[in-house]
Amino acid sequence: MSELKTNKISTNDQNNVAIDNALGLKSYTTTARDALTSVAGDMIYNTTESKPQFYNGTAWSDLGAAIFDVDFLVVAGGAAGGVDYGGGGGAGGLRSSVGNTGGGGSLESAVSVVGGQSYLITVGAGGTGTSSSSYLNGNDSIFHTISTLGGGGGGGENAGGAATQGGTAKNGATGGSGGGGSFNGSAGTGAAGTTNQGLAGGNGSTTAASRRVAAGGGGGAGAAGSNAPNLDNSGNGGAGVICNIISSSQATTASVGEVVSTDVYYAGGGGGGMGENSTGSAGTGGNGGGGNGSDSSGDELGGAGTANTGGGAGGSGSDKNSSSSGGSGIVILKYPDTYTISVGAGLASSSATTTGYKMEIFTAGTGTISIS
Repeated sequence: MSELKTNKISTNDQNNVAIDNALGLKSYTTTARDALTSVAGDMIYNTTESKPQFYNGTAWSDLGAAIFDVDFLVVAGGAAGGVDYGGGGGAGGLRSSVGNTGGGGSLESAVSVVGGQSYLITVGAGGTGTSSSSYLNGNDSIFHTISTLGGGGGGGENAGGAATQGGTAKNGATGGSGGGGSFNGSAGTGAAGTTNQGLAGGNGSTTAASRRVAAGGGGGAGAAGSNAPNLDNSGNGGAGVICNIISSSQATTASVGEVVSTDVYYAGGGGGGMGENSTGSAGTGGNGGGGNGSDSSGDELGGAGTANTGGGAGGSGSDKNSSSSGGSGIVILKYPDTYTISVGAGLASSSATTTGYKMEIFTAGTGTISIS
């Protein structure tokens, strides 16, 4: 790509190249630079920014910019619970480089970033369960190259769940973690989660008698939702995972995660709802913000997923043609305390520190950040 012109090139006694005249890098505007077909090691002079820049194989960076690692926790929004004998909503997908990651996968590596370069952050909202026609899945969360899928909606007797994906309503919907199944003439199945993000939802009860119906629990990042064991008892939501990228006291201050003793859980599945004549127990939400399913009083909403956990909502009771919303997701970054973060418009965040590190806790919105 580059052309070197000089009157004289020689070597000194250290085998280094010596150039008598100034080295002139090829000049490009930012627009022209981005249109190049570049390979790692290419260098230019950016006339838009008045800076020499190099291509690292992924992006253009300022010459001499610092490159360092950033640890992360990225959790998508949890799903709404199913309507009418509703299955529990699946938790948002979870990926992390600290503590534990989702879906039974191996802990991921920190992300290498370039100082001063902009990176996208999106915090996924929970799935909206205001009516039987709502799309129940949660929304995706993003940090740069790390993205997680919203949780899958819980199945319902006549609406919700996989109906939003072109399937049968009684089945849970796929997502970061899968939604639980309900019942409509036969058992609805729990949906699959996403590899290295979350696990599957549980199945609904296999038969019905006099409105005795029980639904499966939504999947969590750390455990699958459980099947409804019989007509009278619904399945529990799957547990989330422990990720102590921030401490339990910092999580409490920032109102993120679910603190259990000294641990912080994220991405728990919602519990399954049940029919009005069932005599047992509704499903409980998994640690990590999962909502409880509706009990046997019938026309009741399940519990909502907890905000900023990625928890799925609990399933609604019989004849309830709406459901509660899933919990919003969370993005947390941890980086060396010798650097400072700049947070762009559109993002809501707060800061915390620990020895040698700073943490930025993003709780809503979408925008860009840079660290330098």
